[in-house]
Formats: sequence, structure tokens, C-alpha cells
Amino acid sequence: MLLLQHDHVYTVGRTGSMSEINASPEFLLDLGISIYETDRGGQVTYHGPGQLIAYPIIDIRSLGGPLKYVRTLEQIIIKTLSDYNIKALTNAGFTGVWVSNKKIAAIGVKISRGIALHGISLNINPDLSYFEHIIPCGLLKAQITSMENVLDKQMDMDTVSYSLQYHLGKELGLTLIDSDPEELPTLD
Repeated sequence: MLLLQHDHVYTVGRTGSMSEINASPEFLLDLGISIYETDRGGQVTYHGPGQLIAYPIIDIRSLGGPLKYVRTLEQIIIKTLSDYNIKALTNAGFTGVWVSNKKIAAIGVKISRGIALHGISLNINPDLSYFEHIIPCGLLKAQITSMENVLDKQMDMDTVSYSLQYHLGKELGLTLIDSDPEELPTLD
């Protein structure tokens, strides 16, 4: 699993469209936002500083298939938020996690030969104004929130990251070991 924060970027998933970005290229350039088309599921979303990105790279064939895997990721996020006394839930018919009808986490995965790629974005302390220039996840009237907004205080990214890792390992039956990115094997 890779855990990281991205620079300001809008990603366009397989079912997304550039028309879901409501700003000119010049405006986005001035804001320092890049745009990338990606092969993950879902539509347009924002990634940036203050948002925890988790990319589990895992064989999901023994986990019950893609839909069960996505629903398990939602539960992992809900349990992580519960550690901070945030009551979060899923929203029937939509992927992701909500707090008081505001989306706090998005999920976008790609499954290839039973291996899941891409993953979770959890809004911890991001600048939420970057969501104003897109139709996040194709939800025209979606409101976005963060742990910082809900709790009215800046959150420690590492502490939330450890909580997410704990729940991910527990729910998926995995043992997670910290590694320096430079120690990871390369794919030749």
C-alpha cells in the first residue's frame, strides 16, 4: 500500500469527462493545478496537500470481488473516522463516505486480473476551495467536507494515516510493514 499526498491535481477517471472541470486551462495553470486522465473507476476528483491518499495494491479475488472490496474500503474509512468521533456513513447508490450529507472520502479503483490498484482519498486538512472548480465524482450538487471542518481543528496526517492503516490491515486480514519508498522493489 502506498500512502501519500499529491500536489494539486484533478484526475479524470474512466467514466469522467473534461467537461466536469469548470475552469479554463489558464485559470488552473494560475492555481498550479494539473489535470491527469487515469484508468481508475469514477469521474473527476481533486487530490492535493492535506488529503491522505491510500493506494492498496492487492489481489482481491479471495475478498469477494470488486463490489465487496469497494464496500470494505468504505467501512475502513468509516472506522477510521470513528476513531476521531466522526459519525460517517455510506450513501445508497453512491461510492464513497459522507458526514452529514457532505462527502469526506472518495474511492476509485481499477481491477486488472484480480489485482486492485488506485484506492482511497480521505479529506483530512485540504483546501476545499479546489473542489469548487469541478463536479466532484459527477455529483452536481455535492458538498465536500474534511476532518478539519467537522472537528474544527487541524488534524495530524500521520496519526490519521496510522488509524487508516490499522483498519485496512484488520479488515483485509493483512499485516502491514512500514517501508521507506526507496527500499521498495522495482518493477522491471
